[in-house]
Amino acid sequence: MKKIATYILMLGAVAMMGSCNDWLTEDAPGSNKIEDYFVSTATAIEVVNATYAPLAWEYGNSTTYYSEWYFGDIVSDDALKGGQGTTDMGVAYDMENFKTNPDNRLLLGFYNAQWQGIQRCNLAIEQVGKMAVGIDAQFTQELKDRLLAEATFMRAYYYFRLVRVFGGMPLIDYVVDSSNKFNFDRATQLETYEFIIKDLENCVEALPLKSKYAAADMGRATRGTAQAMLLKANLYLAGFQAQQGVDATAAYTQAKHWGEELMGSGEYDLVPTYFDNFTLAGENGKESIFEIQYVEDPRSDYGEGEGFTRGTFTLIMQRPRAGFNDKETGWGFDHPTQNLYDEYEDGDLRRDATIMQQEGDEVDEAAKYLGNYYYNRKYAQTTDGAGGTWYHLTHHSRGPLNYRLIRYSDALLMYAEACCELGDLTPAITALNRVRSRVNMPAFPYTATIQGQSVTFTSSQADLRRAIRHERRVELGMEGHRWFDLCRWGIAKETMDAYIAGEDAEVRAEYGVFQKGKHELMPIPSEERQLANGKLAQNPGY
Repeated sequence: MKKIATYILMLGAVAMMGSCNDWLTEDAPGSNKIEDYFVSTATAIEVVNATYAPLAWEYGNSTTYYSEWYFGDIVSDDALKGGQGTTDMGVAYDMENFKTNPDNRLLLGFYNAQWQGIQRCNLAIEQVGKMAVGIDAQFTQELKDRLLAEATFMRAYYYFRLVRVFGGMPLIDYVVDSSNKFNFDRATQLETYEFIIKDLENCVEALPLKSKYAAADMGRATRGTAQAMLLKANLYLAGFQAQQGVDATAAYTQAKHWGEELMGSGEYDLVPTYFDNFTLAGENGKESIFEIQYVEDPRSDYGEGEGFTRGTFTLIMQRPRAGFNDKETGWGFDHPTQNLYDEYEDGDLRRDATIMQQEGDEVDEAAKYLGNYYYNRKYAQTTDGAGGTWYHLTHHSRGPLNYRLIRYSDALLMYAEACCELGDLTPAITALNRVRSRVNMPAFPYTATIQGQSVTFTSSQADLRRAIRHERRVELGMEGHRWFDLCRWGIAKETMDAYIAGEDAEVRAEYGVFQKGKHELMPIPSEERQLANGKLAQNPGY
C-alpha cells in the first residue's frame, strides 16, 4: 500500500460545509450521480485507499505543520518544542507552555484533517455498502466485507485521534452533503470512546490477518490492528471512567481480552534489535502493528494544500539544525528533555537509540534551544543512507520513513497495564519482562537508578503500576505517546508541575500555569465554532 496512489473525487471537508445549502433535487442535463461512480472493484478500492490519506497529512491549508507528535511529545515532559528560538512556530510554543488559544492554526489543521478522514470513511461505507456483489468478477462478498471493515476501522482511528486531543466529538456516521445534515452536538468523552469501540468491534472479524495480505498491501488495517486498537481504546475508556468515578472493571477486562487475542494470533513479535523498528528496512516488520505509510515522492508540489506530498515532514522537522552532520541538517524541532534522558536506567540501550546529544566538536550554538542540545534519533534516519550513513533527503517534504503508530511492545505494555489494574499480576509481569528482556534489562521486581535516585519496585500492585508506566516512557520515548498517557492516567497536572520545577530557569520562564480540568484538552478551533454558528460547544476554560 506504500506505493498505491490514493486519488478520488471527494465531497468537501466537513469544515467547509457550514454555509452549504441543500442540493437541487432535479439533475441537470448531462450530470452524474455519485452512485454512477461506484460501478467497479477498482473504484471501491480507490475510495477505501483514500480513507487512509489524511492520516499522513502534516501540512496544508492551515499554513502550519500539525503532526500528532506535537501533542504527544512537546506538550509532555518528554520534549521541548525546539526550532530556531521560541518564536519559531509560535503555535507549538503556546501548546507546549499551556498558553494555547482557540485560534491556534496547528489545532485547526489537525482538527480538519481528521474530519476529512471521517467523511471519506463515511462516503466509502455508504457507497461501497450499496454496491452489489458480482458487479464485476473481482467484487466478491469477502472483498466487500474487507473494504467496509477497513473504512470502519479508519473512522474509529480518526475519532480516536480527535477525542484524545479535543475530548468528546459530534458522532457522525453518515455522509454530510448539506449543512442541514451536520449535527454539532458534542458527545461526551466516554460516549466518544464507546462509539470508537463499537466501530472496532464491528470491523475486527472481517479484517484479514497481517500475514494474509500481499506485500503491496502492507499498511492496510488488519485484524491485529483492530485488536490492538480495541485493547487501546478500552484502556483509555477505563482510565477516564476511573477519573470520573465510574467502575472501569468491564473496560479493563475488555482490554485484557483483546490483548490476549492479539498475542494469541502469532502474527507479531519483538524484533531482536530495538532500533530496527526505526529504519527503512524495518518498515512493516514483525513488531509493526500499524504505521503511517510514507514514500519519497519526486512529484511533491510543496505548499499546494493537504495531500501534496506522499513523504513526511517529520524527518526534516526533527533533524538537528547543526552540529552532527552539516550536510544533512534539519529544522531542529522536538528536543528530548533532560528529564526524559534521566528516566533511563543505567545500561538501557534504548536511551542512546532514542536521544542524540551533542558532545565535543559536535556542539553548535545554532542547534541549541533553551540550553538543550538533545535530538530525537528515532526519526532522523542516521543509518538509512549508503553504507549506513545519514539518509540524503532530496526535498524537505519527502521524508520516506514510515511513522510507527502501534508497535507490539506498546501492545504488550498496554496488556500488562490492563492485567495490573484488574489485580492479575502474573501475566502483567510476564508481559512487562518480555519488553525489558529484549534490551537486557533486569526482570521485575528490581532496583534501579531513575532520575538520579535509587528506586525499588517490589512485587506489589502499586509498584507494578509504577514500573509499567516507567517502562512505557522509556520504551516508547519520542514516539508521540507520553502526553496522552499522562492524561488518561489522570496525572498530567502533578507530573508536569514536578517536571517544570526541575527544569532550567531558562525553560521555566516560558511556562504558563497548568490548570487541572482545562489543559488536559486543547480548545476547539475558533474557526470551526464560527462555522457552526456557536453550536459547537467549547472545552472548559477556553
